[in-house]
Amino acid sequence: MGDKEDMGDMEDMGDMGDMEDMGDMGDMEDMGDMEDMGDKEDMGDKEMNKKSFKSHEDLAIFKLAFNTAMKIFELSKTFPKEEKYALIDQIRRSSRSVCANLAEAWRKRRYKAAFIAKLNDCEAEAAETQVWIKFAVKCDYLDVLQARELYATYNQVLSGLINMIKNPNKWIIGQ
Repeated sequence: MGDKEDMGDMEDMGDMGDMEDMGDMGDMEDMGDMEDMGDKEDMGDKEMNKKSFKSHEDLAIFKLAFNTAMKIFELSKTFPKEEKYALIDQIRRSSRSVCANLAEAWRKRRYKAAFIAKLNDCEAEAAETQVWIKFAVKCDYLDVLQARELYATYNQVLSGLINMIKNPNKWIIGQ
């Protein structure tokens, strides 16, 4: 981000110029318009034929979360060294945890409650990652455009997870 005057651009992101107004960047669907991956309500529907998936790695939502976690890893390499055990560790851990919890959820599809619980963990980790993205912008480690892209991607991930949580029977096996 570099220059502090770029912070003015953050108003487009939900007025992040003021900490009190940072509340809900979750309303940023206009940023990456969810159509980038199709309607997220449909994302789950497209993936509903559970017999066509051999692994969690076949899921578009997993691929999106994984690729975004790797992008965060690369971007966080430029953060200051004093953030190594703070922001860097937290943002990398939470972004990776979305993928790990989705893999666990996939293996718990025999048990509806366990499946939903793991998807809820994924949802929480994705939301946590969004918080760390906000901190990275406020600390001037990420520029606004990078943050918007990452945040919008996690909105897509969250939308897909919520769709799976709302429609677990389409994913449960052995019933």
